Amino acid sequence: MFSGNDHYISLSTRKRNGKFVDTPVWFACETEGHGIYIYTVQNSGKVKRIRNFSEVRVAKCNVVGKINGSWIKAHAALIDEEEEITTAFYLLKKKYGYRFLIANLCSRIVGNYHRRQIIRCDIIE
Repeated sequence: MFSGNDHYISLSTRKRNGKFVDTPVWFACETEGHGIYIYTVQNSGKVKRIRNFSEVRVAKCNVVGKINGSWIKAHAALIDEEEEITTAFYLLKKKYGYRFLIANLCSRIVGNYHRRQIIRCDIIE
């Protein structure tokens, strides 16, 4: 499925009109199971779409979103439990290292640090 060597996945969320919006995102796989953690800003379009439709698709992609694999169905949930948020950020920091630290610094500078949102996608087999 996804490995630690994959740096991006495309998260495809459904709009009200039924069309999908694909977004390349950083991700970290849960240590057990088929969960994927993604982080974004709380007021982003993908968060709004997930509130309306929790069924999403994910696929391997490159930094610009070119798909490198097949689409996999998943169920997305917006996480608000502190323990799971801490776990997600730990896994993301472990995977992306200094790049994640730079992203956090940029989030602090522009004022989005406290408006970050963790999305958990569970693969549907």
